[in-house]
Amino acid sequence: QVQLVESGGGLVQAGGSLRLSCAASGRTYTMGWFRQAPGKERELTATITWWGGRPYYADSVKGRFTISRDNAKNTVSLQMNSLKPEDTAVYYCAASALRDMRTMTNSRDYDYWGQGTQVTVSS
Repeated sequence: QVQLVESGGGLVQAGGSLRLSCAASGRTYTMGWFRQAPGKERELTATITWWGGRPYYADSVKGRFTISRDNAKNTVSLQMNSLKPEDTAVYYCAASALRDMRTMTNSRDYDYWGQGTQVTVSS
């Protein structure tokens, strides 16, 4: 069983930046970041395939967030710039155990989940 541990959340003013990191205890393939705001469903933010290509972003974060990974360290990061109050949520790291070429946008595609890290953007 692979464990995922997130770090890097916190409180930031609108327009600011944060960088989230997620460390996996073992080999994973597609990795992604989801987020869940109070009273809302969990939604995909960004994903990246196992070879580091084909990054996918939700329209709401496109152009502001960048996902990257380091397979040698089994880590995935999410650089978040130009943050908005509507980005406030608990952010979850997710990873797939399946070596798949698809862009995985559904939470059911992911086998491992982190505990979540809070990101709060003040206006």
